[in-house]
Amino acid sequence: MYDYHHLPHVKEQSKSKKTLWITLFLTLFFTIVEIIGGIASNSLALLSDSAHMISDVLALGLSMLAIYLATREPDAKRTFGYLRFEIIASFLNGLALAIIAIGILVEGIHRFIQPQNIDFKLMLIISTIGLIVNLVLTLVLSRSMKEEENLNVQSALWHFIGDLLSSIGVIISSVLIYFTGMYFFDPLISMVIAVIIFIGGAKIIRESFLILMESVPEKFDLDEIRSEISKIEGVEDVHELHLWAISTEHYSLTAHVFIHDNIQTFCVILAINEMLKEKYGITHATIQAEHASFHNHGEYGKHFLETHPAH
Repeated sequence: MYDYHHLPHVKEQSKSKKTLWITLFLTLFFTIVEIIGGIASNSLALLSDSAHMISDVLALGLSMLAIYLATREPDAKRTFGYLRFEIIASFLNGLALAIIAIGILVEGIHRFIQPQNIDFKLMLIISTIGLIVNLVLTLVLSRSMKEEENLNVQSALWHFIGDLLSSIGVIISSVLIYFTGMYFFDPLISMVIAVIIFIGGAKIIRESFLILMESVPEKFDLDEIRSEISKIEGVEDVHELHLWAISTEHYSLTAHVFIHDNIQTFCVILAINEMLKEKYGITHATIQAEHASFHNHGEYGKHFLETHPAH
């Protein structure tokens, strides 16, 4: 390692890695089966599901790449390592979900206007197999999420939740077509599935976008943290407070503090770091100690000195 980091900027996600490999192989196999079945049966619901499965293969490939990159050590150019690629992969996966959902919706509207004949028996057989496969994969990814918090795996999980709903929708569609003879149920259910997939994609896009924008993670209240730092003996003011996520469960905080002359600076910084670790789980914090009388803070510093004459 080129430099010392008290917090390793890497992730060893053995459970997630094993889970994603199993999921990738099963998904690739069933994608081929479903494409052939969708073409043979002329079912939009089945073809839309197979299109979604193709996106799953790509999503899982991105997720695998993110996990392997996350194990690489930081270097002189990438001081936080490659952890952020996990979020980039999640954003791309969410975007893929949204685009696919829009495509299915458009094609569904087209087929709703011009219904087409469907081989519902073949459609039912393949969708039933798909239901079993997607149920297994969704359960596997859900268990992995419980053991290792990872937005990247969460985005892959949303893909399979969408697949699971698609499989259920295709089965319902084929049964309704069989009993009613009304082929519009195929595009109708596809459109419903598309909306659900879009909602899941939008959720992933939003979460990953907020991290990429270095927003304060939703689990934290910055005003509350500022207040807790201010309560520590010797701290007279907290400013330039920033809190962001590098990746899932990997947070960084920076803050400038005015410290009273009579208090040992190192003790205050130690107390702040201990409080952040114990109360908020933030282990990567950089605290800069300052003095308003010789660190230039413009009007802010002048106002502080006027209100704290004994400083």
